[in-house]
Amino acid sequence: MKLNEPCFRPFPLGAIAPRGWLAQQLRIQADGLSGHLDEFWPDIQESAWIGGDAEGWERMPYWLDGVIPLAWLLDDVPLKSRINSYMAYIIRHQQEDGWLGPRIEDKAEAKDLWSQALALKVLVVYYDATQDARIPPVVEKALRGLDRHIDTNPLSTWGQFRWFETLIAIWWLFERSQDVWLLELAVKLQAQGFHWQDFFSAWPLSDPTPKGRWNYAGHVVNNAMMLKAGALWWRFTGQEKDRNAVYEMFDQLDTFHGTVTGLFTGDECLAGKSPTQGTELCAVVEEMYSLECLVGLLGDPAFADKLEKIAFNALPATFSPDMWSHQYVQQVNQIECSVREDRPWTTNDADANIFGLEPHFGCCTANLSQGWPKFAAHLWMQTANEDIVALVYAPSQLKTTVAGIAVSVELETDYPFGEKLKFSIIVDEPVTFSLFLRIPGWVQETFLEIEKDTSKISAPGTFYEIRREWYGTTEVRLTLPMQIRIEQRPNNTISLLRGPLVYALKIDEEWRRINQELPYRELPHGDWEVYPTSPWNYALEVDEKSIDLFTPDQKLGDCPFSPDGAPLSIRVRGRRLTEWGAENGSVRTPPPNRSKVGPEEDLLLIPYGCTNLRIAEFPIVATDKDAE
Repeated sequence: MKLNEPCFRPFPLGAIAPRGWLAQQLRIQADGLSGHLDEFWPDIQESAWIGGDAEGWERMPYWLDGVIPLAWLLDDVPLKSRINSYMAYIIRHQQEDGWLGPRIEDKAEAKDLWSQALALKVLVVYYDATQDARIPPVVEKALRGLDRHIDTNPLSTWGQFRWFETLIAIWWLFERSQDVWLLELAVKLQAQGFHWQDFFSAWPLSDPTPKGRWNYAGHVVNNAMMLKAGALWWRFTGQEKDRNAVYEMFDQLDTFHGTVTGLFTGDECLAGKSPTQGTELCAVVEEMYSLECLVGLLGDPAFADKLEKIAFNALPATFSPDMWSHQYVQQVNQIECSVREDRPWTTNDADANIFGLEPHFGCCTANLSQGWPKFAAHLWMQTANEDIVALVYAPSQLKTTVAGIAVSVELETDYPFGEKLKFSIIVDEPVTFSLFLRIPGWVQETFLEIEKDTSKISAPGTFYEIRREWYGTTEVRLTLPMQIRIEQRPNNTISLLRGPLVYALKIDEEWRRINQELPYRELPHGDWEVYPTSPWNYALEVDEKSIDLFTPDQKLGDCPFSPDGAPLSIRVRGRRLTEWGAENGSVRTPPPNRSKVGPEEDLLLIPYGCTNLRIAEFPIVATDKDAE
């Protein structure tokens, strides 16, 4: 039996090299928390996974899952050396029954198989980076042990709701061995796992989660992960209902809990559409990974559009610019990051939206690393015919072979801040293949130039195919004109977008250091509250024609995802809405009567991903008709 073929497959990790602003962003990450947690944070430095006595369940695998591609994309030799030593310990200490890592018999984690699914995923990532010959037998031994384990210890808790994550390692090993027992194991896991598709067919979670009613089915990270479950399972069944399940899931999540950044809320459980509700950082990176899997499995460019929207907005906004601190939850309208007991969260603690080492809970500290590196690793994919697909756009270079001939594709661009993309395709010998360029769904018209021959393309939301015999060096230039778009949001509010970027009010801010008495809070990895020092309660007077053109800098700086480094801005007109205020550190719902406003002012909006404090869903100024 064969598995159904995905539409596209990722290139091996070493095939893609980040360039430009993306390489710099990965460097910032490696120089921040991601690259140094193992040097000071006990849950990694002293993890039971590597012989210590600290947390021995999910945190070390979470960290490795992101830091492995980070280190290899940057070719960071010291970081790679440390990772190699940790992986060697984990491999060497695999238990006789196949169990990976420590087993704490008197805790629930001893039966919950989430740590095993996560560790198997890490082993596959490590093999992708290193081609280490030790990995396939370790994965096989672990899966055989898991097969025996679930005979008498059925899936429960986290493992039950995340069962599909194990398919990543099962399909990986099956494609190498063709062993039928692996398919039988997959069937057993699916039978014991939570049936997300059935759940969404009569979905009971359209309302915000009542405060304090934490639950697995509404947990935001579980939902972000499960989006890829049906498509992964489709590889085995071949049934259209498994392929199509994700569309209904996205529709319901976006309709009832969606935000302008492409995420849905969850703090920690699904929380409705209010822009003051939070979204957990783990959900940001896990939804990104689900989308990376989905666009490869199903080939739908809409998933790549959504991936870019999250990556360029929500991902950077939940970190401090230097990536030495992060939030547990971010808010779309966020005017204060502070420790307050009466926040609107469904279940989170009072410190969930401060910037710090481990606000609320340390899972995000461990898991935050995979966002940028896995995004970089999925910029390009390939078809079964060795055609090349430009999946999402960022400066990079791809090196591969087609029909045995060396091919290099380099993308020079400031995208998403700029709209021009220059591809240089270099081949050692003439060779025929297709280059597929994604045309985002938001674009109105596209301009393509090949060897000074320019054409206009009207094909939004597709992969545009350029099939030809390539020889020497060929330049392909793609222009994606970015028009300002107004998106209607709940409670008679609007958001402004341009290309893949959401725009938000730039709010002046004051950072106050807190928790100095707590361990491991010495700088640069301290805890911070952030307070506004400029007004934020503006209603806008805008339409597409009234918005001033964006004002780009001549070149990107070293830290574009920061308030001071924002390379783009737009100016709009607005008025202070005097009756719109804050409550317990969060923005209240705008009042329905918006006639009490101040004088007209010019407002500066910058990309959402460049902000720490912001308003991104704005009320609009009442018109004469509204006043009636």
